[in-house]
Amino acid sequence: MFDFFKSKKTEKTKPVMPEVLGLRLGGAVELNVLKLRMTDDYTIFENVAKIQAIQAVGVVKLDEHSTIVRYYTDDDGFFQVILNGGMTESHIEDLKLWFFYDTQGVSGNTEWNAQLKSGISKPEHELSGQKFYRVWSDVSADSPPVSMTETTTCSDGSESTTDQFVMLYERESKPDFFEFLMLSGEEKIIDNHPERCLVFSTGINLSSADFEIIG
Repeated sequence: MFDFFKSKKTEKTKPVMPEVLGLRLGGAVELNVLKLRMTDDYTIFENVAKIQAIQAVGVVKLDEHSTIVRYYTDDDGFFQVILNGGMTESHIEDLKLWFFYDTQGVSGNTEWNAQLKSGISKPEHELSGQKFYRVWSDVSADSPPVSMTETTTCSDGSESTTDQFVMLYERESKPDFFEFLMLSGEEKIIDNHPERCLVFSTGINLSSADFEIIG
């Protein structure tokens, strides 16, 4: 009898990870080969693996109605789904495939504050010889980065929280085809000490026809 209550007390509830378009933690995705070939000459990222295994899921609650879900893969990339008003396919506002380009450490509060003020967000940004233009613009000239907090769960059950300060850029690399740059200042508190970095990712728009769930 006492053992029963003891086991009930110590039992932990596993977090339920969102599944959208069949994307899920531990799942696998096969990208459309034709899509990859058509975009290969117009993107900075290259040598994309046809099969993408999802190893972690990140969730950002932007506000009461809007949610970002990121499905991180074994190919240094992630599927990003932005939803509004719910968590089903009909609530999807944006779907992109991203790949990490570079990560740069940030040392000290002075450099960090400078990045938040005028480094992450500026009218244009150059990467790998290509010029990208800011997408998110405020009424003022400053257009500060958008702040968000992501909770990420890995396949082994471990969980972490990251504060992010994000700006989105784009370039039209061919008529009616856009490549995007996401620049994110990221901060984690580890042992009461802030660990900070700048993360550069490039990506493209995606549709559900551009991939198939295979696991």
